[in-house]
Amino acid sequence: MTLFNSIARRLEITASIGTDPAKIAFELEMCRRDPVFWIGRWAWTFDPREQVSSLPFDLFPRQAEFIQWLSERDTLQECGLAEKSRDVGFTWLCSAYAVHCWLFNDGDSTGFGSRKLDLVDDRDNPDCIFEKIRYLIRNLPHWMLPRSFNRAKHDKYCTLLNPNRGNTITGEGGAELGRGGRKSRYFVDEAAFLPNPKAVEAALSQTTRVRIDVSTPNGTGNPFYTRRYSGTVPVFTFHWRDDPRKDEDWYEREKRRIGDPVIIAQELDIDYSASIEGVCIPGRWVQAAVNLALKTSGQPVAGWDIADEGRCSNVLICRFGPKVTEIRSWAQMDLLQSASIASSACVEMQAVALNYDCVGIGAGVRGEFNRTERSLSFRPNAINAGQSPGDAIWPDGKTSKERFRNLRAELYWRLRVRFEKTYAHVRHLADPLDPTGAAYPEEELISIPNHTELIQQLALPLYRYTDTGKIQLESKEEMRRRGVPSPDYADALALAFADPPGSWAEALIAIKEIPSKYGVW
Repeated sequence: MTLFNSIARRLEITASIGTDPAKIAFELEMCRRDPVFWIGRWAWTFDPREQVSSLPFDLFPRQAEFIQWLSERDTLQECGLAEKSRDVGFTWLCSAYAVHCWLFNDGDSTGFGSRKLDLVDDRDNPDCIFEKIRYLIRNLPHWMLPRSFNRAKHDKYCTLLNPNRGNTITGEGGAELGRGGRKSRYFVDEAAFLPNPKAVEAALSQTTRVRIDVSTPNGTGNPFYTRRYSGTVPVFTFHWRDDPRKDEDWYEREKRRIGDPVIIAQELDIDYSASIEGVCIPGRWVQAAVNLALKTSGQPVAGWDIADEGRCSNVLICRFGPKVTEIRSWAQMDLLQSASIASSACVEMQAVALNYDCVGIGAGVRGEFNRTERSLSFRPNAINAGQSPGDAIWPDGKTSKERFRNLRAELYWRLRVRFEKTYAHVRHLADPLDPTGAAYPEEELISIPNHTELIQQLALPLYRYTDTGKIQLESKEEMRRRGVPSPDYADALALAFADPPGSWAEALIAIKEIPSKYGVW
């Protein structure tokens, strides 16, 4: 429908209803029942970039689905999270839904919060939330407004009152976010950018049962990202490709206009890891490997990240060729108990080898394995991730010693190559003509289960280049200072794919025939 036809239809609806009380009552009842119906007939938006700045709010399919999704959260009395590309009308959608509740519900209260109060309400600033709400209300017919509504009296700073039904829309910002009274629902605007998200979490836990976090991505080291992949809240994804006003030509123009690939990834592509510079394994590569149908090959190999301090967990991951088949974790225990659990798991999974980091607390585990090695059915490989890399030759002609600061960086980079090939392989399967795709042998790929912690952690570590041009992975201490949890699951996966020299079949034969002390690889 063209803009002219849309405006004409709105005028026709208004004229057909006129002042007829019966028609008004019928229209109000139809609007009360369905917010999508109400928006499509009575809501207007404002966009100064357009030649005609006042526009009928004609929902396209994905926008209508979001309004219905919000209604479901209210019905089920549950929280939700909405991730989005920028400029898809999310603030207008949340504002329109709030106005609908303000008009037609009884005893209803909607809260809006953002990192700055000016983003919530700033008189005559069309970019703030409350000015959008006011614009929606100003363009309603008089008979749709509350009978006793007086703008001067009931439309205050950060507060909008429906005097007939007792409904409110209120706003908060900054340190006071979530400190108001009880709410029927609460929208947290750009939730990934809150300066003190834990304090907001605590405040809102007592404020509402229906908290809706809305945001573009802001990396992986924040609660919004954690909630997104926690599996505990419903997630609504609104990608720019869901917007019929945008196409690949628009996307290419935006990329040229913006220029910065980090901003493009963050605000257009909903890419959490690519929006941080120096991510070793981008999140989109990780997602491509989730539940990818690959064949198992060879014999099972396990990697064990040993808990060392704080809240870290022991994590053991088993892979069968390129496919991760099992993930186990347990809380901190003494060395004997943990070594026993790891050994039992390897026996149960029929693993032929167990790779573990022998530095720090792992040194004690190494001693225990050396003491009991004659009775083990698998080969324990003690790996010192801090030592110098090997002499493997990379495609650029450099050896691992020349490319990497230490073995840990090399292990993660090998994982990175697997995930990158997997991403290209999946793109190729979806569209053989996609220039970003390519076919690779399955043994060069990786498949992981839909495991929240593993998926999250793989995209956490950053890398950088040293003064001598070597690749160095971010240390756990550096990650802690950045406010990012220790990547226990990611480290275990890197160890699981740390193939020592020789085949696993040869290693198994050596164990059975010539028991010996195993050195550090």
